[in-house]
Amino acid sequence: MTDRVFPASKPPTATNGVPPAPPPAPSAVNGNGTANGTANQKPQVYIPANRPVYRPQPYSRHHHHRSRPSCRRVCCCCCFWSILIFLLLALMAAIAATAVYVIYRPRPPSFSVPSIRISRVNLTTASDTSVSHLSSFFNFTLLSENPNGHLTFSYDPFAVTVKSAKSGETVANGTVPAFFSGNKNKTTFRGVIATSTSARELDPEEARHLKSDLARARVGLEIEMRTKVKMQMGKVKSEGVEIRVTCQGFEGTVPKGKTPTVATSKRTKCKSDLSLKVWKWSF
Repeated sequence: MTDRVFPASKPPTATNGVPPAPPPAPSAVNGNGTANGTANQKPQVYIPANRPVYRPQPYSRHHHHRSRPSCRRVCCCCCFWSILIFLLLALMAAIAATAVYVIYRPRPPSFSVPSIRISRVNLTTASDTSVSHLSSFFNFTLLSENPNGHLTFSYDPFAVTVKSAKSGETVANGTVPAFFSGNKNKTTFRGVIATSTSARELDPEEARHLKSDLARARVGLEIEMRTKVKMQMGKVKSEGVEIRVTCQGFEGTVPKGKTPTVATSKRTKCKSDLSLKVWKWSF
């Protein structure tokens, strides 16, 4: 390809009487595509002054990591927000529980047993002391009170156990029927019976402990009752919660004949253990 030379629009004129220099003659182009006499001369490229020059940036590993969040950072953010949400929920639950307590002031139910009538306690042991049988008969009065004005209790049947206060061995068993205790309600059960038939066979260790306890002038007794109770406050109901009622401090004598004796206690009120930590409320 040859270079084309275009003449100027106006011919050059003489300056101070000196004729202008003739234009250079076009040079021939050889076979290699370069002009004669300019084979070793590189063509000059004009770059405008205001044109930005692109300079590629070197690859940087740190720059690459900064552009994308790391897995560690994402995990830290997730843990932070999870802990924050958990704390907020715990705070809301504590505020709600405090509000319910301040407004309604829920209290556990109370139970009391004024006295126990001992009708029979017979412990028979074979001559070779290998087999022992216990026959007993107790009856008592149970008083239940609900001190709450906005909380009701619904009890399942009670399992009653009369034990020896010294050794903790079981002397008799009985039941209390299921009942409902409304707001500010008092319920009385008279003639609650706990017995042990003569068919009950004791192991030698249990028989030895009971024989030692019954040989005392005054026998110490305690009553333990277990059941499940459902609570309701307005439209809010709970699932069955275990409750244990313990009545202690009774002392009485074993009857020698058919006339029953009475075991009394200075602490007529019983201790009720309600598993509040496992309450599950449903709406």
